[in-house]
Amino acid sequence: MTRRAMRPDLLNPLFAETESLKGVGPGLARPLEKLGLTRVRDLVYHLPDRFVSRRAVTRLDEAGIGENIVIGLTVREHRASAGRGPFRVLAEDDAGDIVTLTYFGRASYTARKLLPVGERRWIAGRLDQFGQMRQIVHPDHVAQDSGELTAHLTEPVYPLSEGLTQGRIAGLVHQALGHLPHLPEWVEPGLLAREAWPNWAEAVAEAHKGENAKARDRLAYDELLANSLALMLVRASNRTRRGLPLHGDGHLRKRLDLPFSLTGAQQRAIAEVEADLAQGAPMLRLLQGDVGSGKTAVALHAMLIAVEAGAQAAMLAPTEILARQHAETLRRMAAGTGVTIALLTGRDKGKAREATLMGLLDGSIQICVGTHAIFQEAVAYRNLALVVIDEQHRFGVGQRLMLTQKARTTAHCLAMTATPIPRTLTLAQYGEMDVSRLDEMPPGRQPIDTRVVSTDRVEEVIAGIGRHLAKGGQAYWVCPMVREQETEDLAAAEARHALLKERFGDGVELVHGQLRPEAKDAAMERFARGEAGLLVATTVIEVGVDVPNATLMVIEHAERFGLAQLHQLRGRVGRGTGRSTCLLLRGEALSETGRERLALMRETQDGFLLAEEDLRLRGGGELLGTRQSGDTPFRVASFDQIARLLPLAHDDARLLMERDGGLSSPRGEAARVLLYLFERDWGVQLLRGG
Repeated sequence: MTRRAMRPDLLNPLFAETESLKGVGPGLARPLEKLGLTRVRDLVYHLPDRFVSRRAVTRLDEAGIGENIVIGLTVREHRASAGRGPFRVLAEDDAGDIVTLTYFGRASYTARKLLPVGERRWIAGRLDQFGQMRQIVHPDHVAQDSGELTAHLTEPVYPLSEGLTQGRIAGLVHQALGHLPHLPEWVEPGLLAREAWPNWAEAVAEAHKGENAKARDRLAYDELLANSLALMLVRASNRTRRGLPLHGDGHLRKRLDLPFSLTGAQQRAIAEVEADLAQGAPMLRLLQGDVGSGKTAVALHAMLIAVEAGAQAAMLAPTEILARQHAETLRRMAAGTGVTIALLTGRDKGKAREATLMGLLDGSIQICVGTHAIFQEAVAYRNLALVVIDEQHRFGVGQRLMLTQKARTTAHCLAMTATPIPRTLTLAQYGEMDVSRLDEMPPGRQPIDTRVVSTDRVEEVIAGIGRHLAKGGQAYWVCPMVREQETEDLAAAEARHALLKERFGDGVELVHGQLRPEAKDAAMERFARGEAGLLVATTVIEVGVDVPNATLMVIEHAERFGLAQLHQLRGRVGRGTGRSTCLLLRGEALSETGRERLALMRETQDGFLLAEEDLRLRGGGELLGTRQSGDTPFRVASFDQIARLLPLAHDDARLLMERDGGLSSPRGEAARVLLYLFERDWGVQLLRGG
């Protein structure tokens, strides 16, 4: 049955396409899609970043420089500049004081129409000083009637993408709010009263109107409750399933000839995995470990236990290049065991693909590594008993369930992530799993020399890269994250690439998120093979290739990144025996948080410590770099709200499950609506009859 057929009808207005709204044609649909606003529901939850508060004044003298105001002015003169200069409109207030309304570019055409000489108009905008003159650059609103602007004294500022304006988004949100259905209450009545939260529809409307902490908290709580409940349903369902107990006799693991001895943390994790695999219920375990902490060796031990028990194992990676890398590493590590390891990606065609599919079906291939191609309909296994998922956060729980259900009995699942996650967030993202942590580094891993360098020394840095490349070394150059628009990210990367290519020639590759996957893989592979010495990239390399020869990493405008992300990026180097260096280039304007963040990066290489510190630094609401880096599964809840409200949501979900595991009571029914609203409906589908 499809997701749509199962969704309660009362949610249909929220899941209507955005194109069903007035004024949304194909031209507007594209920029909306970039922001993920494809349905009415997405607009409802597209909450403002902040609000502009304006004060109505009758005279300019009543307002301070830098203040947002609404004022009535009479237009006195239009002044066009020569060449590409600004278009200025001189206007005066009731006391005869002059202010310049300044417009750049094509906006001057609109300005002539909106502000005819001799007419009185109401202006909303920020009062600034330019030389001796007061000015308002690009007024936010111009109206003929004061009443039109008094409604705009508090105005939301929404996240935008290219091709959208604040006015356009605000209009669409207003339309979307007109489609709100009446939904049953899923928050526990005692909690609702204690927190004095509004109901769902009021909370949504209030959150778009102004700074309303109660409304925002209520909406964040809903999202956290949906997530906790869905994960508990997965866990409960998993406990009732029959897994295949796997008892390995150790004959393959004995033949492993690893170039290093296992750390205490690895031995502990392997023992936990072995105990889980021997159970009747399928394993659901998360292996958290920093880049280079040896997760692959733990995964290989787990897969060999499955093979020793006469079953098959599969390993899922988020990209083709990573899948290939894993296959090579596993083959190298398992060389002495005689186990057959195959690679299966979407690129495999013809006879080679047929042979792999046959080998999986007849059991002659014992371990299969690949991208999500390994769980397509056509792929059948003889006896798949263990699934290892790398970079877990790239795959939804839904995909995870689909893969584990390829097995005759539910397969055991070991998920791995190199993204260090604070303990609070572990609960949020992986509440349905048991967790093993690799918190020791294998012997011989060299610490990475991390230095903070001012951007004005960029020429010295480029000269240093030249010396590094001349000696046969390889390097990464990560371009800044531009907060406003991803096109600016791309422009920054392209400009830097052009400059470095001019300096160092064809050995400079560029990768960014908008490249086709094949082009991205090809560039990464050239770098991995050593044919390119320098890889210029946006943050797409965060999780990726293993190039032991790359020992230098430059991160431009490092202060714009979150700590966890800086740590992930730094982990791309330091993978060989050579000493590695990471240069954090910082801009001039450094906030206190930015300064502290870069100091921490210099002081420690402990990813778990950095993750906790990151949460502390961002908890105050500085959400810089959070949404981009994929380190929270939430769209509505901020870090601060997760820390405060997740324990409440978790406890409430547990209580609801204990009292009504089938979600059939009135509140259980309301909770089902909530799960569909937040698209955590894979949780509902585990209940008999959905």
